[in-house]
Amino acid sequence: MPKPSSSEPVIERIQDIDLSQEMQGSFLEYAYSVIYSRALPDARDGLKPVQRRILYQMAEMGLRPDRGHVKSARVVGEVMGKLHPHGDSAIYDALVRLAQDFALRVPLVDGHGNFGSLDDGPAASRYTEARLAAPALAMTENLDEDVVDFIPNYDGQFQQPAVLSAAFPNLLVNGASGIAVGMATNMAPHNLIEVVAAATHLLEHPEATTAELMEFVPGPDFPSGGILMGLDGVKDAYENGRGAFKLRAKTSIEPLGPRRTGIIVTELPYQVGPERVIEKLKDAVNAKKLVGVSDVQDLTDRTNGLRLVITVKTGFDAAAVLEQLFRYTPLEESFSINNVALVDGQPRTLGLKELLRVYLQHRIEVVERRSRYRLARRNERLHLVRGLLLAILDIDEVIQVIRSSDDSETARARLQQVFDLDEVQAEYILELRLRRLTKFSRLELEAERDRLLAEIAELEKLLRDPALVRSQVAAELDQVAETFGTPRRTLLLNAAPPRSRTTKSAADLQIADAPTTLLLSTTGRAVRVDAEPGTPIPEPARRSKHDAIQARLETTTRSEIGAVTTAGRVLRFTPVDVPAVPASSVGLGAGVRISDYLGITDRSERVLALIRFDDDTPLALGTRNGVVKRIIPSALAAKPDLEIIALKPKDLVVGAGSAPDEAELVFVTSSAHLLHFSASAVRPQGAPAAGMAGIKLASDADVVSFTVVSSQDDAVVVTISGSAGMLAGADAGRAKVSAFEEFPGKGRATGGVRAHAFLKGEDRLTLAWAGARPRAVGADGATRLLPDAGAKRDGSGQPLDAVVGTIGTAIG
Repeated sequence: MPKPSSSEPVIERIQDIDLSQEMQGSFLEYAYSVIYSRALPDARDGLKPVQRRILYQMAEMGLRPDRGHVKSARVVGEVMGKLHPHGDSAIYDALVRLAQDFALRVPLVDGHGNFGSLDDGPAASRYTEARLAAPALAMTENLDEDVVDFIPNYDGQFQQPAVLSAAFPNLLVNGASGIAVGMATNMAPHNLIEVVAAATHLLEHPEATTAELMEFVPGPDFPSGGILMGLDGVKDAYENGRGAFKLRAKTSIEPLGPRRTGIIVTELPYQVGPERVIEKLKDAVNAKKLVGVSDVQDLTDRTNGLRLVITVKTGFDAAAVLEQLFRYTPLEESFSINNVALVDGQPRTLGLKELLRVYLQHRIEVVERRSRYRLARRNERLHLVRGLLLAILDIDEVIQVIRSSDDSETARARLQQVFDLDEVQAEYILELRLRRLTKFSRLELEAERDRLLAEIAELEKLLRDPALVRSQVAAELDQVAETFGTPRRTLLLNAAPPRSRTTKSAADLQIADAPTTLLLSTTGRAVRVDAEPGTPIPEPARRSKHDAIQARLETTTRSEIGAVTTAGRVLRFTPVDVPAVPASSVGLGAGVRISDYLGITDRSERVLALIRFDDDTPLALGTRNGVVKRIIPSALAAKPDLEIIALKPKDLVVGAGSAPDEAELVFVTSSAHLLHFSASAVRPQGAPAAGMAGIKLASDADVVSFTVVSSQDDAVVVTISGSAGMLAGADAGRAKVSAFEEFPGKGRATGGVRAHAFLKGEDRLTLAWAGARPRAVGADGATRLLPDAGAKRDGSGQPLDAVVGTIGTAIG
C-alpha cells in the first residue's frame, strides 16, 4: 500500500475512554490472572497451576522413580513449550521447591544435584537432574481413566488436567504459600499419617467437630522439626482458617570440654537456615544486646544433619543465655496460618474440617469416575469376548463364511447375519489372528468372561452404594499413609513461651557468686552443693555410686580455687560450671569428671585435694617415696598453675589434705607399716622445695596411703592385703578395720609400727586409708562392704566379697 504524500491529510482515530473504567477493567483482569493462574493452590490437589503442569508433564515424559534422571532444563522446556506460557525461571523455581525435603513434608520430585539449601539457592537447571518421586505417582495416578476433566493448554494444541487425582491430601501435608492481589495464603505442612487418620474419621463421621479432628491432627508437622509453642493459635487456624504460633529450635545444653558449656542446636524453625541464625547472633553480640556467648560454629553435615554449637562464656547461666537467643535470633520465629485456597474456582478461607471435606469430595468423585470408566471398559471387553466365544463354537462355519465372501464388508455383514453379532463383534472377529482360535484360547476366554462378570458386578455394586465408595476412598488413603507416612518431627507444647518485658543485663545472665560446697569423689567426679557455709549435708537415704568423698571444700560459685594432683601441681579453676545438686539428695553420679573439667590429658594424673587461695591453713602432701611437705595455700594466690613440690623421677603424690599443727599425718606402706606424727613436726616450705623425709621405707616398699587425721576420737585405719603377683581384680583380698588409737605415734622419718599381718600368698598392702566414717567403692563407683571396726592393729583381716577400688569419707 503506498504511503500518503505529505500533502494528503492524515486521518487520526482517537477514542475517548473513561480512565477509571479502563484501570478497573485492566486491574481486575490482572488480579484474576494472578489469583487463579499463579498464586493460590486448588483445595483439591493442593497445587498451583505451574506445579500441576510440572508433575503432569513429567508423568507424560515417563520420568518415573524406577527410571533415570533427566536434565531439569529439559523438563522446564517441555513444560514451558506445551503447558505453561511463562518464564523458565518461574517453572524451575517451582520444580526446585517440589524437590526440597526441607520445604515439603513429602517431596514430589526426586532431585539429583544441587537443589539448594535454606541459605543458598540451587544450581542452574542445566546442572541439575530430576524425576518424579514415588509420592508423585499417587498424585498423578489414573489420569488416563477419565478421573478428572481435561482443558486445553494456552494455544489449544494440547490437553492438560484441570486438577490432579491426588491420592493424598497434598494441601495439608505439604502446605502452600503465595501472594496474590489483595490476598495471600500461608499454609503449614502436616504429618501424612495424622491427616489421613483425620480424613478417614471424617468419612465415617461427617458431623465430626474440629476438636474431634484435632485428636488425629494435633498440629502442624514441619519438615525441619522444631518445637511448636502454644496450641491456641493452631486451634484458631483449624476453626476459622487463621492463626499464629511460635516455632522454636530444638536445643540442648551440653559440656563441650574442660570448663566449657555449649548450646547445641539440632533443629531449626521452618525455613530458617543456620547461616541466618549465625548472622543475627553476631549482630546481637556486636550491638551489645546479647552477652554470654563466646563462639558459634556450624558443624552441619550430610551424615549427622544440623548441628549448631554456641559456646557459652564461663560463669554465665546457659539457660538464661538460651532465652536471650530465642529473643534476639531466629531460633524462635512466628508462623501465621492463612488457609486461602480455590474452591470451585473461588478463593476461600478454610478451616481444617472444610479442607478435609473439599478433598474428600474430590476423591469420592475420582473413585466414582474411575469406577464408571472401568465399568464401561469391562462391558466393552465382555461384549467382544462373548462374540469370540460364539465364533469359536462353530469356527469352521466362521471360516467358510469369510472365505466365501467377496470382500471384508460382505464378510462382516454375513457374520452379523449368520451368528447374530453386531458390527463391533464382527469386525473384531475379522481382525483376529487364527492362532487365537484354539481350544486353549477358548478356556482363556471363558475364564476372562467369568472374571469380567465378577469385576462388573463389583463395580456396579460399588457405584450403587455411596458407603462402599467412602470405604474405598478410606482404604486407598490408608494404603498411601502406610506407604509414604513417616513419624512426626515437630514437638507440640501447649504452653506458649513466656515473655519478659525487661531486658536482662549481663549480670542477670551470670550465675550468682553464692556460697557453695564442692565435693570430689574418690572416683574423680565433682558436684556443687549450693548452700550457706556450715550447712550440714545429710547422708543420702540410699547409697549410690561414687559417694565416697576424696575432698570437700566450702567456697563460692565464682571464686578461683585450686586442684592438687598426683603430679604435684596445682590447677586453678572456678567451680561455676560444675553441675549443681540439691543438698537434700546429693549424688556424685550426676557430677562431672574433674579431669575432663580441668582438661587433664594424662590418664594417670588424678586430683587429690581442693584448696582455697585465701586459706592460711597449711596443706600437707605425702609422696610414694615417703616424702612429706607442708605449704601455705595463700602464698600461691598470685601465681598461675604451678608445681608445689619438686618430685624426684618416678615419684608422685599419693595424698594431700589440710593439715593444721594439731593434726596427725599418717603414712601407710605396702610392707604394712603405719607411721603417724604431728603435723607441727613439718615446717611449711615454699613451692620450689622438695619436702623432707616422712617415713623410712623397707626394701622394695612404697607408700600406698597418705592422709591427714584431724581428730583421733572416731578415726579408724583400713588396710587391704593382697599379692603383687596376682592379676589386678582377680582377688578381692583381705580387709581389716582397726581403731586409730591402736597405733602408737612415732617420730618423723622412722619406720612406724606393724599394721597388718600377711597370710600365705600375701606379700603387700594393696590399699590403705585412715580417717573417720570410711566408705569403700569399686572401680565402677558402686559401694563395697568393709568389715566391722575393732580388729587388732596387727591382725590379718577378713576376706572381701568384691574388689575395693578406693576408700574415702561418707558424704554426711
